[in-house]
Amino acid sequence: MLQAHRGSFLSTIRFGDELELDATAYELRRGGRAVRLERIPMEILLLLVERRDELVTREQIVERVWGKGVHVETDNAINVAMRKIRTALRDDSENPRYIRTVTAKGYRFVAEVVASPQPVLAAPPPSPVRPRSAGWIAATVAVAILAVSGIYLFRSKPAPADAAFAPAERVILAVLPFENLTGDPEQEYFSDGLTEEMIGRLGNLAPDKLAVIARTSVMRYKRDPAPLSKVGDDLHVQYVLEGSVRRDPQRVRITTQLVRVSDQTHVWARQYDRDPADLLRVQDEIADAIAREIRITLAASPSPSPLTPDEYEAYDLYLEGRHAWSERTPDGFRRAIALFERAIEKRPGDARAYAGLADCYALTASWGFAPAAEVIPKAKEAALTALKLDERLAAAHTSLALIHETYDRDWAAAETRFRRAIQLDPNYVTAHHWYAEHLGFMGRFDEALAEIERARQLDPLSLIVAADRGAILYFAKRYDEAIEQFSVVLEKDPKLGRARLIIPAYVLAGHPDRAYANLEDLRKIEHGPWVPAWATYVHGRAGRLEEARRAFREIGPLVERFAPDPTWMFAVGHLGLGENDAAIARFEKACVDRSSALIALKVDPIFDPLRGDPRFAELLRCAGF
Repeated sequence: MLQAHRGSFLSTIRFGDELELDATAYELRRGGRAVRLERIPMEILLLLVERRDELVTREQIVERVWGKGVHVETDNAINVAMRKIRTALRDDSENPRYIRTVTAKGYRFVAEVVASPQPVLAAPPPSPVRPRSAGWIAATVAVAILAVSGIYLFRSKPAPADAAFAPAERVILAVLPFENLTGDPEQEYFSDGLTEEMIGRLGNLAPDKLAVIARTSVMRYKRDPAPLSKVGDDLHVQYVLEGSVRRDPQRVRITTQLVRVSDQTHVWARQYDRDPADLLRVQDEIADAIAREIRITLAASPSPSPLTPDEYEAYDLYLEGRHAWSERTPDGFRRAIALFERAIEKRPGDARAYAGLADCYALTASWGFAPAAEVIPKAKEAALTALKLDERLAAAHTSLALIHETYDRDWAAAETRFRRAIQLDPNYVTAHHWYAEHLGFMGRFDEALAEIERARQLDPLSLIVAADRGAILYFAKRYDEAIEQFSVVLEKDPKLGRARLIIPAYVLAGHPDRAYANLEDLRKIEHGPWVPAWATYVHGRAGRLEEARRAFREIGPLVERFAPDPTWMFAVGHLGLGENDAAIARFEKACVDRSSALIALKVDPIFDPLRGDPRFAELLRCAGF
């Protein structure tokens, strides 16, 4: 209740610019009109006014709002609540009129107030409930449910099925990068891996009702933290899960909080102290709690058993492997392969580790870091093993689809796998992304653009998704739109090679001057064989044959250093020089070598000069079209 400074009880006090705080109505008003303020900020404001001119410590705030003995991550919740209070009061933390921050200890209400003449007892706030302890949990949870007047705390328990409801549209949630509080940079892989695992767990809860933003978009906020309001604007999410990890060999402490973005209300906060072997169980508990709080109707799923020491070590290696894989570099792929193989040694039945291995080998070939004939058979074996262990693993179906497409040249089988992966996990962005590319390579551009839009919705900040949308537009000969898309990507990451399709787009759209300017930008940051390859093409198409031949001579030495599969670089150069026979010969060799260089043969407009040649029709058949 709102207790006056000298022991009397007040219903309403007035202060500042026509501000009124009405404890009976549980309302803050300005000029007689209600100012929106959620329960936690309101409770803190009532406490500060009640003890005005006194220091109110953060510990006193915790006791007032959450109760004694509740071990949740409250510091951030208090900081957010104070920002909301200051916004409502139009106060400035640097030059405060109402609330002064007292170093890191707490706050003091400093405004003069005018009391209401009627002494009335204020309505008591909701009573905090003390948490229970159980098993390994050193500190458990205050879980919030939405109520008309605010957010009330109660003991965590499953919501009854008849109380849940399915929203008309899918709820969208982002799992922000878990903060590594170990003080050891070497443990970053663990907090990043936990982030990725939570994305996967939540994405599989109820894909028709809950969409979870993909890793690529959320990891950007690890490098460049942003206010939740900006996160909401960037990702178009309704909820955000924040978390932190402390870890030693005996214990893992995971702290999480679910925040509703619209008003930055902390729906719940939870802390776990567990044996590291219980990590999978903790992930399931967090996922179940979020499902309850967002009110999704789900069938109860059994909690996994604690891991054995070998299984836990395998899981740890898997997380580290995914961290290395996400770098998308030759060294990252090599380290990831070694880590996945060690995980498989520890736990031979782990389908995810095999799927990770398949992804590494498949992308190593697709990105030109190794000959396809050398690594794709390994990728295929790993993907098939993953599916034998877990037929419902979307990642394994997606990896196998890529292999069917680039190596087996079985486009029908690839599409079947992509569609199966999406059916199993509609939130798996890689399946949507790669399937969109697949449709683009097939010339089904409207379908491809619709599918890449689904990937974009799940991963709004992914530059590779944005670049591949540009590639689909380029293949469809919608050059102006493709150029606009590529320009946006290159402004954010000039090194993203896929977006350099802007160079032939400019040439084919009749803007050779802009192609030259883009080529010069590329020279400043890239030193591989693609630079002279594109230079040969641009010079040749502009009729500057001497410069084109000089650039073509630079391709060979660079290919030996940077690219095991030189097909594309030489073919692009030959096409720029008008050497169609030589370009076809390059592709005929690629056909024999089962190179992935044939994948865009059907739709890439730079190949248009070859389309009337019967040998090109044979190349299309070789590529599976």
